[in-house]
Amino acid sequence: MSIRFSQLNNSLEINGFVHKVDNFRASLLNWFDENGRHWIPWKLTLDGRIPHRGEKLPVYGIWIAEVMLQQTQLKVVLPYWQEWMKTFPTLISLAHANENDVLLIWQGLGYYSRAKRIYQSSKLLLDLIGYQDCIDTKNWPNSLEIWESLPGIGRSTAGSIISSAFDLPIPILDGNLKRVFLRLIASTNTPHQESYRLWNLSFYLLDKKFPRKFNQALMDLGALICTPSNPNCCECPINNYCLAYSKYNPKDFPVRQMKKSLPSYIIGIGIVMNSSGKILIAQRKADNSMGGMWEFPGGKKEENELIEETIVREIKEEVDLDVEIVKKLITFNHSYSHKKFQFIVCLCDLVAGTPKPLESNQVIWVDPNHLKDYPFPSANTRIINEIFKYLEIRSKAIHN
Repeated sequence: MSIRFSQLNNSLEINGFVHKVDNFRASLLNWFDENGRHWIPWKLTLDGRIPHRGEKLPVYGIWIAEVMLQQTQLKVVLPYWQEWMKTFPTLISLAHANENDVLLIWQGLGYYSRAKRIYQSSKLLLDLIGYQDCIDTKNWPNSLEIWESLPGIGRSTAGSIISSAFDLPIPILDGNLKRVFLRLIASTNTPHQESYRLWNLSFYLLDKKFPRKFNQALMDLGALICTPSNPNCCECPINNYCLAYSKYNPKDFPVRQMKKSLPSYIIGIGIVMNSSGKILIAQRKADNSMGGMWEFPGGKKEENELIEETIVREIKEEVDLDVEIVKKLITFNHSYSHKKFQFIVCLCDLVAGTPKPLESNQVIWVDPNHLKDYPFPSANTRIINEIFKYLEIRSKAIHN
């Protein structure tokens, strides 16, 4: 596989096929004008217009959206972004917020470290820009160096923020672009192996006159046409430049690495209720996975251990309580990107002890109706729903 750029005649050569870059750009931008996702709210002006060439857009909303979009699809992100902007409409409101409230808004979006990094970055940006100047886009940083220095901001996210907000010629390389480019050059290497050449391709193809529009056009092409499993190649505006389309099957690209089997664990969870009907929850330590989130006490089942024994042991080790298993509440499976879990949840009565945060930041007794006020990892949604069902059935039984 060979790729050569010629600055002299503004051409791109892929395995002997020579293409005019200006024609490539024109084809893509014409398609985008007719078919692009022009409704994305953070890509519009405050009054809902498509921005003119060189017109600046508010950076704050773009920054929040770009971090949310890391490893998450637009259709999932959109309602979260809208709720976020209602709750924390400005950099100042975010920087002054309580971290618990930030995590609560993020609940269900996954990869919770992103929320914590946004929160950390808000304070750094406010110090950098200043209270009086943070409303005006012209006072926000537009350099890769500054954005990449913030927690959780990589090269592509930084480039997308700058390109989108300031319409500056900064290349990006998100998942959509990687897929489009790997098919364009019909690479038999993995995305990671091709990283250097893909960045060069993004830089060279970028339309310096319309960088914001061009980058968005490529992202929309990947999202709407050059999709992972069923690319609509007949409708693609750049199919005559695409080596995978002309010589191979585009579905065979990108080349995928062999997936490793995910480790699997059985987790016992205890719903501990006191005599007042309140439930014990614990807040994870800041340096733990999903730090700052809340959870019900429990942990991994050991070999040759009954799940009831796991729950009793874990609750003693985590919060120093003696409990008695009442009944099994729910069993379900939940997968993350790097591991799989089977959760077995049991209702427990408190036998003895005062809860202590032996392995957590803090522990508190909470009225079941207030559980929604605390940010929990997404798997806990099913547990909380099951708690409500159980309490409703018990209440009806008592009153009958």
